[in-house]
Amino acid sequence: MIDGMPLIDAHVHVPLLGTLKPAWLRWADDFGADGVMADVWDGDGRPRPARLDELFAAEGVDVALLFCEYSPKATGTQAFEDLLPIVEHNQDRFRPVANVNPHLHFPLAAEVRRQLDLGAAALKLHPVHGGFRCDEAALYPAYQVLEERGVPLVVHCGTSSFPGSANENADPRFLIPVVRDFPGLNVVLAHGGRGWWYDAAAFLALSNDTVWLELSGLPPKRLPEYYARHDLTRLARKWIFGTDWPGVPGTAANARAVAGLLPDEVARAVLGGNAAKVYAGLPGGV
Repeated sequence: MIDGMPLIDAHVHVPLLGTLKPAWLRWADDFGADGVMADVWDGDGRPRPARLDELFAAEGVDVALLFCEYSPKATGTQAFEDLLPIVEHNQDRFRPVANVNPHLHFPLAAEVRRQLDLGAAALKLHPVHGGFRCDEAALYPAYQVLEERGVPLVVHCGTSSFPGSANENADPRFLIPVVRDFPGLNVVLAHGGRGWWYDAAAFLALSNDTVWLELSGLPPKRLPEYYARHDLTRLARKWIFGTDWPGVPGTAANARAVAGLLPDEVARAVLGGNAAKVYAGLPGGV
């Protein structure tokens, strides 16, 4: 907890460093806390689960959702199985999030089921790094599995500076048919429309009960600027807190900064309540 409020960080990366492109390592060094890479990862580039657990506990994080990613063209391969030792260390604090790439996984639905069966709380798609659009028919079997199981879809909805990125694929309009065709599927827009799509992402969230904005990678003090055309408190009822760790100096500082923008009841929902409602298997009382 942080200041009496449950805290869920819905966007965390803890990969094996040897599977990544150099640009990812530079990003973590440039934007993360000083010394965090040497502190949390060992000399072989493997995360140290016990140290990670201590760090997140110290930051007040009750639950952290750990991302994997199959994007060899842009950032590298962060395999789902690489997350499992961290989850096994503390299953109360850590939950994995599945990932598939339609260029690499076939049949897609079978791979989604496999990762969900291993405990994934959501499926993340990265159209920008993976090189696809989320309205492609090949992805519909995956959406069907998610809707049937009550598991949300997380989509990277924002620009990326990594070489090989296809930023045009982040446009939230590509999710309009998905939201329409799968009315029982919660869709979380990671990075909240960062770059060119803040208004479009906000409108999609406000006009659809099943669409949410996730705040990873967005400096809290700039949220009123990014969403200046919207009533911030009303829009924040659709926000989910996330950091994009390790590319953030401090989780607790970000959480307090977001909470400081909002009434207490809305801040409580943003920092933990909304995520507990949306993601599969998270304790509602966290």
